[in-house]
Amino acid sequence: MNEIYEIQYALDTFYFLVCGALVMWMAAGFSMLEAGLVRSKNTTEILTKNVALFAISCTMYLICGYAIMYDGGFFLSGIEAFSQEEVLASSAEEGFAGASVYSAASDFFFQVVFVATAMSIVSGAVAERMKLWAFLAFTVVMTGLIYPLEGSWTWGGQEVFGLFSLGDDFGFSDFAGSGIVHMAGAAAALAGVLLLGARKGKYGSNGQVNAIPGANLPLATLGTFILWMGWFGFNGGSVLKLGDASSAHSVAMVFLNTNAAAAGGLVAALVLARLLFGKADLTMALNGALAGLVAITAEPSTPTALQATLFGALGGLLVVLSILGLEKLKIDDPVGAISVHGTVGLLGLLLVPITNDGATFVGQIVGALTIFVWVFSASLVVWMLIKVIFGIRVSEEEEFSGVDIAECGMEAYPEFTSK
Repeated sequence: MNEIYEIQYALDTFYFLVCGALVMWMAAGFSMLEAGLVRSKNTTEILTKNVALFAISCTMYLICGYAIMYDGGFFLSGIEAFSQEEVLASSAEEGFAGASVYSAASDFFFQVVFVATAMSIVSGAVAERMKLWAFLAFTVVMTGLIYPLEGSWTWGGQEVFGLFSLGDDFGFSDFAGSGIVHMAGAAAALAGVLLLGARKGKYGSNGQVNAIPGANLPLATLGTFILWMGWFGFNGGSVLKLGDASSAHSVAMVFLNTNAAAAGGLVAALVLARLLFGKADLTMALNGALAGLVAITAEPSTPTALQATLFGALGGLLVVLSILGLEKLKIDDPVGAISVHGTVGLLGLLLVPITNDGATFVGQIVGALTIFVWVFSASLVVWMLIKVIFGIRVSEEEEFSGVDIAECGMEAYPEFTSK
């Protein structure tokens, strides 16, 4: 019997690592998407933010984030906690069918790339006018404290400030992070955007909204496809195991539903954009696909493929309306991150009870409010402190010439610069 456990240990650990690598690949997707949707004079800085936030996220989650989120283990050199023998012994007590058998190190690796994903959402929303080092300072707090604490109340199973349990008391459920990861990232982004203000020239004095096109739509499209692919690891890995028939079937359904939702979201957003604007808007289509993915992330295992397609389509419709709504409110989000991950993240949470009997609408609402209020409030305080200490916005001259030169001292496309 021990040999069976060892095989399952190897399969589940390997599956965790592969899915974690797919989610890590999403960092490239965010980088390409954001680089394509900003102006060329701000490309180097947005890429610097994305590679730096990934490194900071990994370091802060190693130092303290994992310990906060799961109440022990993984504090500095604590990665060696939970040996293979200890995992196999505890699994044998649970029984083969119910055990999740994998290396603790693989669990940390899978969790840390989710932290970086949440922070990547913030990057695009504050693009083209935020100081690089102000953003990186916020990254330290977001990934080391704000995200791990809300994660401890949800996936970590701890009580919210010792008052109540979202899962046990309210039936809150978020399979892979529509709220825990995506809405949390959007809440932090919203707090920063409100303090930061809009880009110069985005809104006219008479209330009109001026479009500021991205520099490289092929790059943005590539980024979307990378994210689409990485999402199979994001959702599929959240099954947490592969080493038995039931889990393998769940993984297959999660992959199927994830893909179906993305397709439904893209088609719905493209059709709605055609009806509203008279044209096939590529950026809305790309955000529609991502919205479909966010919408299904809260529960990709229980819907049928048709339901997943419809859920994704709802996300695609909602993201278009949300982007237009935020524009009317003069909330400037260059890549639509707040709408894709925040508005649709909430939708994803509210869709869970339709197919998952273990979740309740009250629980989903309480969970969503808890996540949003904590992350938004804590982020707003941190952004305000950073603003007071050394500022968060570049000067008008630096914004006009581009933050690439001001913040990084180099251009992404120097051969196209006229001298």
